[in-house]
Amino acid sequence: MATLKDIAQLADVSIATVSRILNDDPTLSVPPQTRENVLEAAKKLQYHKKKKNDPNIHICLIQWYSLQQEIHDPYYLTLRHGVEDYCAKNGIILRRIFKDDVHIEKSLKGIDGIICLGKFSKKHIETLKKYNDSIILLDMDYENLKECSIVLDFDLALKQALTYLKNLGHHKIGYLGAIEYLDDGLAYEDIRKQAFIKYATEYQLEYEDYLLEGEFTSESGYAMMVSMIQSHHLPTALFAASDPIAMGAMKALNDYGFHIPEDISIIGFDNIDASNYTYPPLTTFYAPAFDMGQFGAKLLHQAIKDHTKLLPMRIQLPCYLVERESCKAVQKND
Repeated sequence: MATLKDIAQLADVSIATVSRILNDDPTLSVPPQTRENVLEAAKKLQYHKKKKNDPNIHICLIQWYSLQQEIHDPYYLTLRHGVEDYCAKNGIILRRIFKDDVHIEKSLKGIDGIICLGKFSKKHIETLKKYNDSIILLDMDYENLKECSIVLDFDLALKQALTYLKNLGHHKIGYLGAIEYLDDGLAYEDIRKQAFIKYATEYQLEYEDYLLEGEFTSESGYAMMVSMIQSHHLPTALFAASDPIAMGAMKALNDYGFHIPEDISIIGFDNIDASNYTYPPLTTFYAPAFDMGQFGAKLLHQAIKDHTKLLPMRIQLPCYLVERESCKAVQKND
């Protein structure tokens, strides 16, 4: 069955635009050709809009990331699209705000549930629960869980990544990551970094001199890679915590005359569309961000319909390796 995402890709517009056109949103202003392209794509894909079963259900999506940050790192954009697609198909009225919205009390008035997308502090979550305790957390992982949380299985992904590189003969493996901060100013502990260190230690790999952290952007990946290159101390392989970081690192390596994967192998994370068009195509991990958004919205929707409370639980979604051309076996003289 075709989805709003399929139509958006075919018509080359956003999922939100597709949803508003198919639902005859009178406030939407788009060129006639855009509207025609969307309707034609829906017809071609034989898309059938579901009946609005729950017209009175209102869900508030609170974003931790800004729109500008979404542009630089499309992971959260894809996650948001998953929520929006599910709500659009099921007639749920979705209200989208940002974590620092000064009118949050007004924004949460009359809503039936809350989806928190991103890294919220425990204190912030407790504040939100005063307005509505039907809350689901997407991409937020912490101990002593009291809410329903859906996350990716970073630990298994890193084990697979380092096993893959180790089997290719790599023993000097670097890590390019990023530091994210909660709204209380504290740094969020990235499970990817923790898992990388755990398995690098277990496999007796050299990594301590090749571990850098910046931001989840291509610019940061480029800067970290330049810093490593200028130190004249390079590993034979790199794991990047996101595809944008990996792409920035690949450009830096190309600019400085290194060849991928002959001189250094690199693995990314997320499998964004652009990762298939780098040179060489990037080996990466598929992260089911869209599915996470859909599943989170579905769980909350069902709880609201059944008038039940979401149980405190931690749900992990698996990631899997997408092998392309940015990794190769180490030569015997390396």
